[in-house]
Amino acid sequence: MANGFLPYHEPGIVQILIIISFFFFLSLAKWFSAKIIHAGIIGQIAVGIIYGVPLANILEHTWQETFLALGYVGLILIIFEGTTFAVISSASSSVNLAETRVGSVLVSAAVIDDVVGLVMLSVIGDLGKLSGDTNLGWLIGRPIVASAGMAIVTPIVTKWVFAPFFRKYIEYHFARFDHVSNIILMILVLSAFISIAGFTGTSVLFGAFLAGVFLTYIPSKRPEGPFVVMSREQGEREDDKSPTFVHTFEKYLLGTQEYLMEPLFFSSIGFAIPFVQLWTGKRIWRGIVYTLLMAFAKCIVGIWVPLWQLTMGAKSRDKGPKQPKGEKKRKASHSEQIERKEKWSRAWLAAALLGSAMVARGEIGLLIIEIGHNETPYVSDDGFITGVWAILLNTIIGPVAVGLMVRFYAAKLEEGDWGVQSPAIPIESRETGPDAV
Repeated sequence: MANGFLPYHEPGIVQILIIISFFFFLSLAKWFSAKIIHAGIIGQIAVGIIYGVPLANILEHTWQETFLALGYVGLILIIFEGTTFAVISSASSSVNLAETRVGSVLVSAAVIDDVVGLVMLSVIGDLGKLSGDTNLGWLIGRPIVASAGMAIVTPIVTKWVFAPFFRKYIEYHFARFDHVSNIILMILVLSAFISIAGFTGTSVLFGAFLAGVFLTYIPSKRPEGPFVVMSREQGEREDDKSPTFVHTFEKYLLGTQEYLMEPLFFSSIGFAIPFVQLWTGKRIWRGIVYTLLMAFAKCIVGIWVPLWQLTMGAKSRDKGPKQPKGEKKRKASHSEQIERKEKWSRAWLAAALLGSAMVARGEIGLLIIEIGHNETPYVSDDGFITGVWAILLNTIIGPVAVGLMVRFYAAKLEEGDWGVQSPAIPIESRETGPDAV
């Protein structure tokens, strides 16, 4: 009779205590590492290393496989929500860097970085399927073509087909059911996009990203639209209004994502890091060298800020009023020199912030190198360990640098051409998520 069902057995006290301690230390490690180095994910990865195969192997192997699968669902939710401001959103409680001009540039750079990384993830995953009769060009080109196709087709059909249909025939019915209708549509859209992405050959994470973009656009933006509300309470209270998709996500999914699925994802990364093998002299110095190269390559993203400042400064001088010949030779006043110096100082500070924030973004990199090592023959053990060293160290260095800059130069970051604009730039911490406002 046992073949037709799973027999129920009460878990042993040791198993229960292991599970309780695992989730407790995941939360504690995130809080501690966020306080010390402004990188909460490092603590969660460390807990995964300790409890997983790399070190103590406290968790049963089947549990680790289950947590890996649940963690990947957590990653899908992270991408679906569109969290691109994880580094600077928690860097300061007194400064909302998301409202600064450099913050909006960072959001755009982070989105582009994520999209490119997700496409690379699918390409590298397909390389593991290479065999003697496989067309290498198509093997590499298929995920790129599929990603480009989805990226091009999705905005077009959303703007001209789905959005008009949704706004005319569907969205006003959502006010009757509020969160219920929202969550059903969100699950259907997310499932549809990740299925399309999976079957066409690109990354399901890219599909989750496009699902968030899709839900951001389809609701009406007119003041009388049901999704145009000042707060979640207004959408729940008024008969002709509905909470937005982001309100529904925050009420029903955000807690589960932040305290369960997301920690499981980062701990599952720890399960796959060969911790003991990292500690040899040769691998350490190689990792440090590659860390410096990687940090430099990411930091130079910030050079565009002073270059843009230089270009705009030249244009503004060209457009300025022409002065008489006698005044052309007059030296700028002392106050003008100080103002110009401060302007450039703020521009270089914004450039350093942008570069440091990009240094910290390594989650997708860890996924890429894990898949490259485990599913293809092209990443050697030494190359894998060197890459792991570089990604982990950059994930520590970046948040520390951002945290220090925000702590000591917060007021300066809010000022000037790259600070808070007037009116403020409407950038939220979940810019590309399922926001319907």
